Formats: sequence, C-alpha cells, structure tokens
Amino acid sequence: METIVTLGGSPSALSFRMSALLSLAADAGAAILSIYHGDSSSWDVATKSDASPLTAADRAANDVICAGLERMTPGVPIMSEENRQLEFEVRRKWEYYWCVDPLDGTKEFIKRNGDFTVNIALMHRPPGHPFSHPIAGVVHTPVESISHFAVQNHGAYRIPASSPNSEATPIAAASFRMTDPGLVVVCSRSHADARTEAFLAKMEAPKTAARGSSLKFLMVAEGEAAVYPRLAPTSEWDTAAAQIVVEE
Repeated sequence: METIVTLGGSPSALSFRMSALLSLAADAGAAILSIYHGDSSSWDVATKSDASPLTAADRAANDVICAGLERMTPGVPIMSEENRQLEFEVRRKWEYYWCVDPLDGTKEFIKRNGDFTVNIALMHRPPGHPFSHPIAGVVHTPVESISHFAVQNHGAYRIPASSPNSEATPIAAASFRMTDPGLVVVCSRSHADARTEAFLAKMEAPKTAARGSSLKFLMVAEGEAAVYPRLAPTSEWDTAAAQIVVEE
C-alpha cells in the first residue's frame, strides 16, 4: 500500500510518499544501532540544560532525518528536539512543519534495554485554528526493525522496516470502559510517580506493564494496553508521531 501525502491543495503543493518517510525513519534507526551496538565509551553522553541525556546516536539520527526531510519537502520547517528552538510566536504561524524526536528514549538507549524509537510527525495548522495537529507520523523501533505509521483518515499500520513497500498490517486500539476490571495500563519505565499510582488506585484490578519511549503509545494503538497515563510533563516531539498512530 502506498500513500501520498500532500501539503496544501494547490497544484504546486509539496507532496511525499509515506514509503519515503518510512525509509528515512529506518535509516535513522540504522544510524542509532551502529552506535548502540558499539563500545559505550564512544557514545559521547552529555547532559542537556533540562537534565536529560544526549548521545552521539541522538545527533547522528537527527542529522539523517533533517537532511532527508529537507530533500523531501524543501522549505518546510523542522522542529527537532536536538535543534535550536524558535520562539513559539514564530512557530505558531507555521501552516505545516515536521516535529521530530530522533531518539525517543535516550535513557533506555543508555540502559541498553532496546526501548527507544525514532519519531517523525508532519504537523498541520488549518486556517483559523490556534494550534497544530499531527496529520502523518512514523514511529520506528530500531531494535525490533518495525515501523508503525498513520496518515489522517487513512488508518494506522505496522510494517517491517526492512520492507517499506510491502503490504502493511492494519492496527486498531481496543474498545473498553474505564470501569472494566483487569484493564492493562502501560506506564513509563522512567517517569512513574505518585500521580500514576493514584490514577491506578481508581481502577478495578488493573494490570500494569512498563515500556519506554513511544512504545507505550504503540501498545495502546495495537490494543495490547487500554490506557497510558502520562501525568508528568512532556514535549510535542515525544507524542506527536505516536498520537496520530493511536488516533487512527
């Protein structure tokens, strides 16, 4: 299945193939794995101003993604966690932009547990709307060589990263009521807190699972978990790509 995403409705509007975006995410994943499977002394781990970690893998994946997006959609702004951020008053005027977390789950990368992803989302702000919303997104899991993707009004899918042109498998979230007993609740490996415990206490015999990065969203998107309570602060590059996969 091939989907072409068009930015705008004019004959000259930019467009791209989702297979190209899937390939780009896989290329970024390969850049990450080349470092992940190497000597950890070469990871060049640093601490950013917000106390979160940064590694050579974050930087390598960011370089791959930004260069690829600039080729695919020249002139479309890129907001990546690893790039310098413009003021919101500037960004809020963008009609389209890319929202990127080149390595979501750097803490899990450092722990070498495999729970990290590559997140790329295309954001759109319709005329007259104050905020943007993801309209296409890819979440690639390098260690599993699997990509999940979605396009607005076209559903959500999973596909082997090694075969971006192969037939994709549709996925869907589960149907449930919050009063149902035994619901699976997926929680963060690195951000669980008392608020999460209070949330769980209101449920009927919930079962919990812990995953890192956007893998929590993917459990919800595939119906393996009912709820992911994220009650701590987060950033749009952490959630944008996975959000549309869950919504579709």
